[in-house]
Amino acid sequence: MALHDNEMRAVYGMTLNQLMDENRNVVCLEADLSKASGTNPRVVEAHPDNFVNAGVAEADMIGVAAGLASEGKIPFCASFTCFASRRVYDQVTISVAYANLNVKVVGTAPGVTAGPNGGTHMSFQDLAIMRVMPNMHVYSPCDVYELRAVLRHMAAAIQPTYMQLIRPKVPAVFDESYTFDPESAVRVSRGDDITLVSTGYMTHFARHAVEQLAGQGVSVDHLHYPSVKPFDAATLVESAARTDGVVTVENQNILGGLGGAVCEILSEQRPTRVKRLGVPDQFGEVASEEYLFEKHGFGVRHIVQACRELAGKV
Repeated sequence: MALHDNEMRAVYGMTLNQLMDENRNVVCLEADLSKASGTNPRVVEAHPDNFVNAGVAEADMIGVAAGLASEGKIPFCASFTCFASRRVYDQVTISVAYANLNVKVVGTAPGVTAGPNGGTHMSFQDLAIMRVMPNMHVYSPCDVYELRAVLRHMAAAIQPTYMQLIRPKVPAVFDESYTFDPESAVRVSRGDDITLVSTGYMTHFARHAVEQLAGQGVSVDHLHYPSVKPFDAATLVESAARTDGVVTVENQNILGGLGGAVCEILSEQRPTRVKRLGVPDQFGEVASEEYLFEKHGFGVRHIVQACRELAGKV
């Protein structure tokens, strides 16, 4: 089976197994959600000695991971995004980031992909709150090839890291040749009329918008940011200087995450008009992704409309 035929969570479990085969210090920690994360039965059966289920105790899981990291282990801790970010924020702040320990926190089912679980489980702010934490690196891969590359980088780089993990299948954006560099944005398409900046789950929707815009005579410079922190400012500034308009789209609250990073950089280095697409300052609800895209205005047609308006191509 080709890699892109697998669910993202399946590739998460498969890659952890490969990393454990290569380095027995890699450890998988779960808070009783291993089937949801894709590590049960994959990692449980292949590497039972490298698997720890902390039970429904996410804060304890982070504490255990910090202890393991202090002894040279490389712990990957997964849970629903709302638990992996909001619920354990203090533990991650003090036990991981403040101590600068090599713990990898993985938030599954980010944003609207938590649809059936409703507003309590929709963390629209995890990129924002993790981005403002000192020492923390923040990643959001968009497909299976990027996910695999990001995980390999995480296992090799000694640093606190937070990563969003989309669970189901998603369309392939890249291929087997993809390499991950947290210091560099990925230019998915080059254009001069408008800059479109995306990350994670929204990148393949952004690609559809770019295709539609091309058919309408709008040339889009599409930048994908797998790393929200560190952030490649130089590529953004260069693109904004050519297009004089930037649209951002993210599976997040428009405050503080990708759009926030873009506005901060441009306000200081190259003042530019920016339109942020994503969830407004609201909680989520039980609903389909399509409904939420339409309600909050960040689906494909909204991306197209925002790019046309900012580019003056209406």
